[in-house]
Amino acid sequence: MIKTLVISTLVILLAACGEQQAVSPSDGAAAQEQKTFKWKLVTTWPKNYPGLGMAPENFATLVDRMSQGRLKVKVYGAGQMVPALEVFDAVSQGTAEMGHGAAYYWKGKTPAAAFFTSVPFGLNAQEMNSWLYYGGGMELWRETYAPFNLVPFAGGNSGVQMAGWFNREINNLDDLQGLKMRIPGIGGEVITRAGGEAVTIPGGELYTAMQTGLIDATEWVGPYNDLAFGFHQVAKYYYYPGWHETGSTLELIINKEAWESLPPDLQAMVEAAARTVNQDMLDEYTARNNAALVQLVNEHDVQLRRLPDDVLMKLKTITREVLDELVADDPLASKVWDSLQAFQSQVTDYHEISEEAYYRARRLGTESTIQP
Repeated sequence: MIKTLVISTLVILLAACGEQQAVSPSDGAAAQEQKTFKWKLVTTWPKNYPGLGMAPENFATLVDRMSQGRLKVKVYGAGQMVPALEVFDAVSQGTAEMGHGAAYYWKGKTPAAAFFTSVPFGLNAQEMNSWLYYGGGMELWRETYAPFNLVPFAGGNSGVQMAGWFNREINNLDDLQGLKMRIPGIGGEVITRAGGEAVTIPGGELYTAMQTGLIDATEWVGPYNDLAFGFHQVAKYYYYPGWHETGSTLELIINKEAWESLPPDLQAMVEAAARTVNQDMLDEYTARNNAALVQLVNEHDVQLRRLPDDVLMKLKTITREVLDELVADDPLASKVWDSLQAFQSQVTDYHEISEEAYYRARRLGTESTIQP
């Protein structure tokens, strides 16, 4: 009887242990899945600024809805939590879990960063997305940011921008001499090499800088955003094409520890939301830029001008010199640039007989609604 009792007890205990081992891991996973995460997202843009500033807001809304409130992201505009140009450091150090801005602002930290926003005379938005997602660009971006404890995602694209607002006409190369212009990234170095003086100023300060004569010219984005900032009130000439920002990718950056703290399903939601806002921004600019340009020209008498070919050719030549010097002493920047160049070469060949050929065909027999 005693022997039977002992055996029965052992069977019950073993069964209980087995049940506990089978249940405990799933209980832990379930608990992790139900955990609520509250993140701060700092940006380089004014709070709720059209286009640029709405991407982080839309991202926060999407992840809240998809996660049913398990991941809540509070967005801070430039200066509300950290200054606009300190977003990178704030996220790297963990002051905020996320940031939204443009990679070329951080070229001083790592030269390769500039390639992940836009390269003068480089990829357009469609091509940039293709390089990032299917040409190895995203892997290189992650490699570039890894030393800074950051995980980057594409977080918006403005499409081809405008060359900028000028308080003097640009008829030849001499007109660039002494020109003080707000223009960041590689484009800024090109302007300086061409005889101007490039400065980096946050977007929220540009109107006053132009109004007071602190700068002679500024590039920002395009008609939709430029109209919102009122640049037509402080500058007369509006130049195109945007040689310096041909498909400007914005970024969502996440602190590495914060990213790794998320369960896999929330990580997937973050990736999906980033892809969504990346495309959504381009869609919005495509829809709104022309209407804003018509308003600038027809209602505000803005002088729309095209940069002369000799000026564009000189800027293109200088761009090559600047890029060669940029990558000469930085193996990572050289690696990124080689990848981007190779991708641009093959995609340009195809687009010459597809996108470009179609645009030319579409214009046959029609006239532009906006004449410079």
